[in-house]
Amino acid sequence: MKRVIVVLLAVAVIASSGTGALIWRLTRTPVPEHPEISAFSHGQLVRVGPYRYCDVFEITRCDIPRTVGVLAVNPRNPVQLSVPAAVARAPWILIRAYESGGSAVDEFRPDTKLAVTIPTVDPRRGRLTGIAVQLPTLVRDEQNNEFPWPHAEWSVATVWP
Repeated sequence: MKRVIVVLLAVAVIASSGTGALIWRLTRTPVPEHPEISAFSHGQLVRVGPYRYCDVFEITRCDIPRTVGVLAVNPRNPVQLSVPAAVARAPWILIRAYESGGSAVDEFRPDTKLAVTIPTVDPRRGRLTGIAVQLPTLVRDEQNNEFPWPHAEWSVATVWP
């Protein structure tokens, strides 16, 4: 009988220690305050928080951490861009910047894309120098004109060998 009690006590101590260690491990890595995007190319993954993230209802109230991810690229491997469901649930915009100074813009409807493959070289624009993801919001100016304005933006710069 004493052995059973000792064994049960040992199991309880081990289980509580394991639970405590798991809780400690989970609380060590805080959940990001804002959504993050990820970009992958040639075996390298970069997760990026927003460059700017504003309140949708009060567009002038913003967090501006100015976060920019850096991703090494080459002409052979495209960039795989992924956005979380929190971004993809809304209309979102992908801006690709090139060395020619030009850019390309793609707009995605809500719930249509979670990932995009981006070639690192465009035949007309040259090498890809950066990527931006934006979440637009319709705003109104003093003259009552309505236009889209990005309330959130993520940025990834590409680095060439």
